[in-house]
Amino acid sequence: MSAARPLGLWSATALVVGSMIGSGAFLLPSSLAPFGLASLAGWAVTLCGALLLASTFARLSALWPQSGGPYVYARNAFGDFAGFTVAWSYWVSVWCANAAIAVAFAGSVGALMPAATATPARGAACALFALWACTLVNLAGVREAGRMQVVTTALKLVPLLLFGLVAIWAVDPSTLTFNPSGGSMASVMQSTVALTLWALLGLEAATVPAGAVDDAERTVPRATLIGTLLAGIATVLACTAVVALLPGAQLATSSAPMADAARLLWGPTAGIALAAVMAVSCFGALNGWVLVCGQVSLAAARDGMFPSLFARCDARGTPVGGVIVGSALASVLVMSNYSHSLVQLFTFSILLSTAATLVPYVVSSAAWLRQRGCAGRVVAALALIYALYALVGTGREALAWGAVLILCGMPLYTWRRFAARG
Repeated sequence: MSAARPLGLWSATALVVGSMIGSGAFLLPSSLAPFGLASLAGWAVTLCGALLLASTFARLSALWPQSGGPYVYARNAFGDFAGFTVAWSYWVSVWCANAAIAVAFAGSVGALMPAATATPARGAACALFALWACTLVNLAGVREAGRMQVVTTALKLVPLLLFGLVAIWAVDPSTLTFNPSGGSMASVMQSTVALTLWALLGLEAATVPAGAVDDAERTVPRATLIGTLLAGIATVLACTAVVALLPGAQLATSSAPMADAARLLWGPTAGIALAAVMAVSCFGALNGWVLVCGQVSLAAARDGMFPSLFARCDARGTPVGGVIVGSALASVLVMSNYSHSLVQLFTFSILLSTAATLVPYVVSSAAWLRQRGCAGRVVAALALIYALYALVGTGREALAWGAVLILCGMPLYTWRRFAARG
């Protein structure tokens, strides 16, 4: 493997699985509490949609094996404006996701050491510590970040699968509640599709640093499909077990619901063990998303879409400017909302990040449909329909904030265009 392409199949697959299995698998059950087992309908739609999107991204990555992922596909298919809009939206979604994952890390630490997150300010400080620790790992180089991803993915995937398989058999059917919210199934499904998609975001993670992946034409598609399937099965199984085990009132306010479920089943030691796994999981996901944040802004900057600051790399090829700016913006999001509870901050952050991510998903699916003579158009069409449906499901507040954040990028695009002409 050449020094210029330090990521192989294991690292690329770990990047997908590690980016997908993060905070969602461990904290999302709290956000799903109002819907009870009716959330299974949302999971079913989301898992099918994720596999459709993964198949579409696998085809696109084989067609255009360049760093940048959704940004590259949008620019190649529709031109500079679409490319910039997708790059900006995706970049915003990533640093918003980093804020949410850092908050989830704080929740897991709180389950281990309650005093560490006893106040909102302490919780925010804990989240910021994790964010900047992962930033330092990424500043050490892409290869080091990839190795960290393999280790943390192994440490969380196996326990998560084991927990889900064992815990699901301990559920008492007589205590199950189907739809505590009382809403129609149509409204429940729309709400849960947006929330559950958060737990499966990251299926495109291997496409973003494709330029650093060995034999990208073959490795990236394989890593995308394998990683999505592994992460999807583990996440749906574990989250459903937690929703079925914990009472709705406790679940809605828990900052570490999976740890609480383990404690209920097997005692305090099991709860501590699951909280530790959650902390490792969140740290690994955060490490992967910090890497992605730097890589997508690097690809856009090299094409003149983003300021040249984001194109500056050190001797190890690390996009230092992009990594630091992305982590700084995630820090601002954490600090500006630190007065909220961890669950409230997490829910807002994931809906905002999901809305911003779905724009690249929509455009990427359309990019494949635009290619003439290409197989898989039915899959891409279904992926496009799913992405549009999930986008509506994020709700008015998240859509409004997402639109504002995208519009904030338009002056930058205009300035870059004038600078290029000058």
